[in-house]
Amino acid sequence: MMIGMQVPRAGGKFERVEREVPRPGAEELLIRIHACGVCHSDVVTVEGLVPGLQYPRVPGHEVIGSVEAVGANVRGWAAGDRAGVGWFGGSCGHCRRCRRGEQFACENGSGATGVTRDGGYATHMLAEASAVAHVPLDLDEVEAAPLLCAGITTFNALRNCGAGPGDLVAIHGVGGLGHLGIQFSSRLGFRTVAVNRGRDKEAVARALGAHDYIDSEDGDVAEALQARGGAKAIIATVSNADAMQAIVGGLGPNGTMMVIGAVGTFSIDTFANLLIKRAAVKGWYTGIAVDSEDTLAFSKLHGISSTNEIFPLEEAQAAYDRMMSGKARFRVVLKIN
Repeated sequence: MMIGMQVPRAGGKFERVEREVPRPGAEELLIRIHACGVCHSDVVTVEGLVPGLQYPRVPGHEVIGSVEAVGANVRGWAAGDRAGVGWFGGSCGHCRRCRRGEQFACENGSGATGVTRDGGYATHMLAEASAVAHVPLDLDEVEAAPLLCAGITTFNALRNCGAGPGDLVAIHGVGGLGHLGIQFSSRLGFRTVAVNRGRDKEAVARALGAHDYIDSEDGDVAEALQARGGAKAIIATVSNADAMQAIVGGLGPNGTMMVIGAVGTFSIDTFANLLIKRAAVKGWYTGIAVDSEDTLAFSKLHGISSTNEIFPLEEAQAAYDRMMSGKARFRVVLKIN
């Protein structure tokens, strides 16, 4: 039998269930889960923020585990292999998007892990083989789990932001995403400035690798970035639209603001902040399985890890509530083995 912590309906509380361990389909892997991060994006499932979600549903998309069974048509995997699963639910490999290297936008994809299919708040899960990343054996499972969403999202945004070695990159928000973004940014060779409200996280930001720190309550944050030459990139991790609106003016010429925090709508002065600078604001999708593998490999090489608060599986409700409180330092992880 397997154990899962499922949401019975939109807005419902977590409940413990026991089920038969499923068998993988022809293109699937059965994964025994060892750790699963609790991500703010899990609110999509818990609160039913996407129309048509089917319940009950097991959330979770920062999964580290090992392969227990392999589908008949799957190649490149064997029982016992270490495996990771993120938000990306899989791709078909043959539609026009996949053939153009845009698997994240697959026209026949399997949606999102823990949203359109059961995820990692459980002892076992099924995953499309195309969605699964190989995980190095010597990465700690709890420290590595958040790298499958928070990590890949920040790393992938940074390596696609257009900045080069020595360029000024602002990590906007020192939280669950930002504390990893600082580590990735500094190791990638960027002149990294952490931006956060107040001074309470300055010491930890500098310890993580930030070369400079801006307190957004201590004046105009965009002007502070311009005083430093203007940002080649801003990695916007915060969940506050006003804060994003306040910082976009800090972009320098040909700068790009990579929005990876979901905040809805905010306004931009297109003339002053974009046109005359040839600047851009761009959203960035987390990534696919190979991006997860790159994130894990880079993290292993440079000793990058997440700072976590750990809960047992059956305390999923408390773990989720802690994450939603915004007080966790910096991620919350369910340890399952």
